[in-house]
Amino acid sequence: MSAAGPKPSPASPASEPSTTVVLAKRGPVAWLTLNRPAVFNAYNLRMRDELYQALWAVHHDPEVGAMVLAGAGSAFCTGGDLSEFGHAPSPIVARWVRFRRDVWQLLRSLPVVSIAALHGYAVGGGLEMALLCDFAIAASDTRLSLPETGMGMIPGVAGTQTAPRRLGLGWALDLALTGRWIDANLARRIGLVAEITPPSQLDARVQRLALKLSLIPRQLSAALRCAVWEGLELPMAQALSHERQLAARVKSFT
Repeated sequence: MSAAGPKPSPASPASEPSTTVVLAKRGPVAWLTLNRPAVFNAYNLRMRDELYQALWAVHHDPEVGAMVLAGAGSAFCTGGDLSEFGHAPSPIVARWVRFRRDVWQLLRSLPVVSIAALHGYAVGGGLEMALLCDFAIAASDTRLSLPETGMGMIPGVAGTQTAPRRLGLGWALDLALTGRWIDANLARRIGLVAEITPPSQLDARVQRLALKLSLIPRQLSAALRCAVWEGLELPMAQALSHERQLAARVKSFT
């Protein structure tokens, strides 16, 4: 990370929380809070596994109408925990684990609307998690960056695909290649976040929006999200056909 960003120290066993992802329901809204505040919510293998379990619970809970992804402490998420680099299993085992537990695809394919509540730092994989959500609401103190290239890597949480789809080719390449830091105002101008709010009002604003969006029936929400996300990957004629099929499927439910 550059001097502009945080420099978390490796977490000691004593500083590790009992759970690294807290799942709580506020009415029909599920809040998933990344919970390693001592290291700015840098995600490790344990957090990835617990996030997968929490997302799976959201997928299968018919009472949930919307989901919020947030971060405990002073940051949303600063990406992968560098202290775990070099301690992963063999490439074959690692690939098998990713295949069996594709947490990022699970996040993208939620049947309900997802909102990222950003504050402090949203860096690397943390920013990429936000790009996998349908909306991002940012506190005015949010700073964002994709620093992986400067560390000899490429974004690995779907950022090379979600960024150009959300931001356009120019800004996606700019952020990924330069690793530049941007603030909440610029993030809004380029379409990365939908709204900016004072830090003290972030949770309340996100909850109000999530409650409104939770009124959309799950089948309708899932179909609409599928039409948009999957349609981006298809030629126009096929995408329009896909839309018609989904619209007919939704109509059959009503």
